Amino acid sequence: MNSSYFTEEHQLFRESLKGFLQKEVVPHIEKWEKTGSIERFIWKKFGDMGFFGIGYPEAYGGLNLDLFYTVIFLEELQKIKSSGFAAAMWAHSYLAMTHLNAEGDERIKQDYLAPSIAGDKIGALCITEPFGGSDVAGMRTNAVKKGDKYIINGSKTFITNGVYADYYIVAAKTSPELGNKGISIFLMDTNLKGVSAIKLDKLGWRASDTAEIAFDNVEIPVENLMGEEGKGFPYIMQHFALERLIMAINGHARAEYAIDYTIEYMSQREAFGKKINKFQALRHTLVEHATEVEHCKVFNYAAVARLDKGEYVVKEATMAKLKSTKVADETIYSCLQMLGGYGYMEEYPLARLFRDSRLGPIGGGTSEILKEILSKMIIDKQDYKPAVK
Repeated sequence: MNSSYFTEEHQLFRESLKGFLQKEVVPHIEKWEKTGSIERFIWKKFGDMGFFGIGYPEAYGGLNLDLFYTVIFLEELQKIKSSGFAAAMWAHSYLAMTHLNAEGDERIKQDYLAPSIAGDKIGALCITEPFGGSDVAGMRTNAVKKGDKYIINGSKTFITNGVYADYYIVAAKTSPELGNKGISIFLMDTNLKGVSAIKLDKLGWRASDTAEIAFDNVEIPVENLMGEEGKGFPYIMQHFALERLIMAINGHARAEYAIDYTIEYMSQREAFGKKINKFQALRHTLVEHATEVEHCKVFNYAAVARLDKGEYVVKEATMAKLKSTKVADETIYSCLQMLGGYGYMEEYPLARLFRDSRLGPIGGGTSEILKEILSKMIIDKQDYKPAVK
């Protein structure tokens, strides 16, 4: 590990996490990949080990650790042959819970953040809509205030943990005429009348549950408004840097896993009388990918270090996700090719990794959207500032 960022304590945490994943998670991965449902007990085990509280305040059961513990958490989750399982864990901990911690009042933190850290409640972040995709400002879900309640109508899609979550963090328009200045964020229990979720059938991330959700006159109390009314868009934007860095880290970690697996395979596989790790074409291709992955990793770590200091790294995080997810796809494509026919077999990890990796350039803002954001910053000299101080 890079000693500039990781201490001995980080290394001990990594070893502890590796052991936990091998003992408690890996034996169940194939079942969860087949059923598309992660059993509830594992969430509690993650909570008991403190893995959901890595960066959260001690007052709610968290550990209040630096962001490089999160980096380790994300990297090791990419190396157990199920990006879907990994997504379910980090979407709960770093998408839904981030909003609880940042915009939730004390009641919400006690009733939802603390149980989420403990693994007793599962959360999902509901922003993307069937007609909106990456266009957050174009959402149609609306929330109308009536007395001491908000009435919410609309739909969301591609929501990780959407079926078995206990609560949703929902973005909805409270003042549709104001465009992105009319969006608010709400906390919603999933057992309320008018809430329905349909599980989607995906190419990859098979272990995670991804849902399309409908809200039909769902009533929630006014105190479930999170933060200020009309500030939802800035709240969402504020957390995008972390989400993009998460997906960038996931990218370099799964590419690293693919390279390590392929090197081990090449050291054992023989063709034409010698190990295939002696064929120059394969060797040179592999080291080109390893170089690209290392470049991504160094850049990602530098961006994490700045974010951990409180700097606003929206440009760097956007670049990190754009590049790392592309490099991961290209690396895994080549690694699968090096396994020949075995790479195409389900019993080898590259087939699943190939499918799972394809979500990287799509989720959390497509690569095309990220390029346009960077174009505005680099070419048009647009200077994005923190949305919320």
